[in-house]
Amino acid sequence: QVQLVESGGGLVQAGGSLRLSCAASGRTFSNYAMGWFRQAPGKEREFVAAINWSGLSTYAADSVKGRFTISRDNAKNTVYLQMNSLKLDDTAVYYCAARSYSGSYSTSEYRYDYWGQGTQVTVSS
Repeated sequence: QVQLVESGGGLVQAGGSLRLSCAASGRTFSNYAMGWFRQAPGKEREFVAAINWSGLSTYAADSVKGRFTISRDNAKNTVYLQMNSLKLDDTAVYYCAARSYSGSYSTSEYRYDYWGQGTQVTVSS
């Protein structure tokens, strides 16, 4: 089992920045690829960004590419999502997820084994 706890969400003005953190406990963190997903009210959960077990390979959705950066610190068992130039459309609950298969990431939420409880990000005008 892996337990994931997100933090760092909040209220920010459009154009501002936030950094989300996801702290993992339980199994060996470096065995897992990690992903960030988000769900806005009335919408399905969508992929945001992912990172492989080593941190050397990352991928971001087109909607956030160039604005959001995913990273990880395996020594601290933590994955981060740096969000810059935030837009109103970025308002959502953000979830981190862990995938145990070979440490490689996926853009599909169905390929992740463990999920955090989510943290709210609200972008205001």
